[in-house]
Parts: sequence; C-alpha cells; structure tokens
Amino acid sequence: MPDSPTPTTTSESVGTLLGRIPSGLFIVTWREDDADRTMLTSWLMQAGFEPPAISVAVGRDRQFLKAAGGREFRFVVNLLADSQRSLLGRFGKPATDEHDPFAGLAISRSPCGAAILPETVGWMECLVRPLSEATEASSLGDHVIVIGDITVAGTNTAGGPLVHLRKSGLHY
Repeated sequence: MPDSPTPTTTSESVGTLLGRIPSGLFIVTWREDDADRTMLTSWLMQAGFEPPAISVAVGRDRQFLKAAGGREFRFVVNLLADSQRSLLGRFGKPATDEHDPFAGLAISRSPCGAAILPETVGWMECLVRPLSEATEASSLGDHVIVIGDITVAGTNTAGGPLVHLRKSGLHY
C-alpha cells in the first residue's frame, strides 16, 4: 500500500496551493462624484443563475466597498483578454490626480455611466445587492463578499480570458 502524503498546514504549503487556483483578471469600474473609479480584482465568480449574478471579494479598506454601500450602486466588470496583460500596471494601483489609468484609452460607457474598456472579452453592468450588517459580519476576515445582479452585458471579439496564477495565495 502506498504511503499517504503527510498532511501539512504550514503557511508556505497553504499559500502555494491557494496561489495555484486559477482565476480571471477583471477591472471593475464605477462612477463616484462625477469621476471614474477603478479596482483590479481576481476574486470574482458567478453567484447565481436567476437572476444572473456574480460575487466579488473586496478588501475592507477598498474605496469600492465604501461606494457599494450606497443606494442603487451600479458598477461594471471588464473581463480582460489574454492579450491585455499590459493593462495590469495601469489598473493595479488606485487612480490619483497624477495617475489616470484611463488616459489614452478609447473607453465607452455602460448605461450607468461606468467605463467599458476596449478589446476586453466582455463586460457586465451589475447592481449591488444591499450590504447589511449581516453581510459585513459574515465577511471572510480581511475581505467582504459583495453580490451583484447582472443587469446588462456585452461581449467583444477578443480572444480568450486572461488567466491568473499567483506564487502565493496568502498575499497579492
């Protein structure tokens, strides 16, 4: 009988395994105070058939989470194409007066006014389900799970999605 692998719970083993879970890369956009806002995320997945919905894990300190607490908050998820790896540097950090990640891009607008990036696999406009104390209390440590119902979407002719693997699943 072959030997069973020795179970391990070391941070290194857990981090390596979590980092090998493939995910897409998504640029989330929304309008706030008449300005474009953005967040790069990989922790996004389908969360329902009817209504069609997605879930996204959002760090507690992210501006998106503060904005999502408002009434009728809508946002767009842009699914990056495999050919768009160069956009990661632009959108990997928050926009500032000195750094506008949208500069030079031919963006279009969703019905809610959020930015739709060119040449992505596609985009989805979502309406956040109300955040409540129960939702925030059920968060997973340093992240909160936000659910968005998809209200409208569009596809492009781009190739396959950009798939992301990390060296460690214990940090970005």
